[in-house]
Amino acid sequence: MATPVIMPRQGQSVESCVIGKWHKQKGDKVSAGDILFSYETDKATFEEEAKVGGILLERFFEEGDDVECLKNVCVIGSEGESVNEFRPDSGSGSSQSAASPEQKAAVSEAVSAAPVSHAEISPTEGGKTPISPRARRLAETSGADVRYAIPTGANNRIMERDVQAVIQQGHVATCSARNSNVEGVSGTGIGGRVTTFDVRKGSAAGTPAVAATTGPEHEEVKLSNVRKVIAKAMHASLANSAQLTLHSSFDATDILEFRKKLKAAAEKFSQPNVTVTDIIVYAVSRTLPKHKSINAHFVGESMKLFHRAHVGIAVDTPRGLLVPTLFHADQMSLFEVAKSTKELFDKCKQGSIAPDLLKNGTFTISNLGTMGIESFTPVLNPPQTGILGVCSIVERMRNGKPYPAMGLSLTLDHRALDGADAARFLKELVDYLELFSVNILLA
Repeated sequence: MATPVIMPRQGQSVESCVIGKWHKQKGDKVSAGDILFSYETDKATFEEEAKVGGILLERFFEEGDDVECLKNVCVIGSEGESVNEFRPDSGSGSSQSAASPEQKAAVSEAVSAAPVSHAEISPTEGGKTPISPRARRLAETSGADVRYAIPTGANNRIMERDVQAVIQQGHVATCSARNSNVEGVSGTGIGGRVTTFDVRKGSAAGTPAVAATTGPEHEEVKLSNVRKVIAKAMHASLANSAQLTLHSSFDATDILEFRKKLKAAAEKFSQPNVTVTDIIVYAVSRTLPKHKSINAHFVGESMKLFHRAHVGIAVDTPRGLLVPTLFHADQMSLFEVAKSTKELFDKCKQGSIAPDLLKNGTFTISNLGTMGIESFTPVLNPPQTGILGVCSIVERMRNGKPYPAMGLSLTLDHRALDGADAARFLKELVDYLELFSVNILLA
């Protein structure tokens, strides 16, 4: 009996996924557990396994097609079986959404040929053309100007191969210069990138390509799915909770000296490098279980008080903010925290993080100290009742002597706990961090 394979739904916010690569061709023999195809959401990349064995009778979509969740992607069955009843609605198949032969030929020629002059193609209207997540990541990391891309994907979508063609043709600029018309401007930046200095120099020299009157005055960019999710969650958090932020700081001398010794030991004994964030996570995980109202979920008429610390750690990625969860952090050693945190961060930045690792945290940590932020107001991640902001180190004076002070900003849900409860947690955390090297020996 023929069995359809549908596009899975990876999370409530995911409406469609892009097919990355087919591992099986039409007519191939398939066994249960074989990888049929890979696909990507706005957050991560996944692989779809065959649930049954048989022959791959038909593929309804091709690589690069944007497929609605729960729609039939292909059919597995016995040779000669009909697949007509499983065909998706007309108008959504790959035959109608695929790139034209002319577009594919243009991109193929652009990738394989030597770099061509900038005048051979002109930029598309900024922000109006859909782009796949992988193509967007490549454009952001390389500085490619996607206005010059020729879309060859489904529904006139810019694919990774299209961005590669743009790079080959030399339409590459730094982030600051990317909003300018860089046609005809020679780049002096890393890898030949056009910089704002090059743009100004070209303008001063009278280069018409960079005149202020050329190019659009602004661009309109549609929000990505992950940005929509973040926007909705942040608005709901502020609208549906009573948030209050407490600010404090601690003497970071001990953790900085301790980390310096750990770094030397890690290189000698092949242990993972321990960051300041890892130390904060470890200290928080040891303090949280003693303050259950801030290691909790507020669920309307009741609260879930957790006995273990499942710490969410905010990560800045090319796709937007992600918060993976370090489960049972209070039962890990410092080196285990460092190793697990690095693995989570890498998966987030590569877009391969599993959805189950992005939920069920009991408390969140957000570190903006590496960007020089001295104080901020982190927004709660509902239904959690607390989130800790880690700030930069500033020099302060105590008894006439300077010391490195690291700021901490704790936001709490005032519906779930009082300010005094949160202040006691923050004070105990500060005490723990100021004597970190002693506390970790006593743990």
